[in-house]
Amino acid sequence: MYTGTLSFDLLLGDVHSLKQKRAVIRPIVAELHRRFRVSVAEVGDQDLHRRATIGLAAVSGEAGHLSGLLDECERLVAGRPEVELLSVRRRFHGDDDE
Repeated sequence: MYTGTLSFDLLLGDVHSLKQKRAVIRPIVAELHRRFRVSVAEVGDQDLHRRATIGLAAVSGEAGHLSGLLDECERLVAGRPEVELLSVRRRFHGDDDE
């Protein structure tokens, strides 16, 4: 069994309130979940209106499949014009880890 996580640090564009922030973040979270069937949520910077941290987790029986899935998720977020992807933190755990 292999588990992988991604943490996206995002800068939001022309956002001036938490309500506007939710209008940007919710569709990204929903699309990641719908397209890739991963667990995903806003996990940080909830009180800042121009920053967001989105966390994502997935499980697979094959390392290659999981790596490809995480790559696709990262490309989707990086391709969204309404946010700037500042950084991505990737963690990968397999059966060999202690």
